[in-house]
Amino acid sequence: MVSGTADPGHVMTVRVDPSGIVRLSWAEGLQITGRLAQQAMGLVDMTNADRERPLLVDMRGTATLSRDARMTFRRRCSASRIALLGRSPVDRVLANFAMGVSSVPVPTRFFTSETAAVAWLHDGDPA
Repeated sequence: MVSGTADPGHVMTVRVDPSGIVRLSWAEGLQITGRLAQQAMGLVDMTNADRERPLLVDMRGTATLSRDARMTFRRRCSASRIALLGRSPVDRVLANFAMGVSSVPVPTRFFTSETAAVAWLHDGDPA
C-alpha cells in the first residue's frame, strides 16, 4: 500500500487499495485550487510509477473546484479511468461542471455509491 500527503495541511491522501484501485481522498470542505490539483495528480503519478491504474476520487463534501483545478484535471495522468465519488447534489454539480466544461482524458463518471464506482472501475460496465 502506498500513501502520501500533498502538504503539511494533510488535505488529501493517495493510496492503493488491495484490489489495485488508487484512491484519492480530499478533506471535507476543501477548496481545490490549481496547486492542490497539481499536487494530487503528482501523487497519483508517483503512486502508479510506470503503470496505469483505475482511480477513485472521493470528493464527498468538497467545497469548490477552481478554474485552474479544472484545467489541471484535463491533463492526462496515470489513471486508466476515473470514478468521482460524491454524496450530495452539490458534489454532483461540481463533478458535472468539471466534466462538462472540459474534456476529460480518460473515461470518467460520477457515482454516489462506492460499490457501483468500484464495480465500474474494475469492469468498465456502463451503470
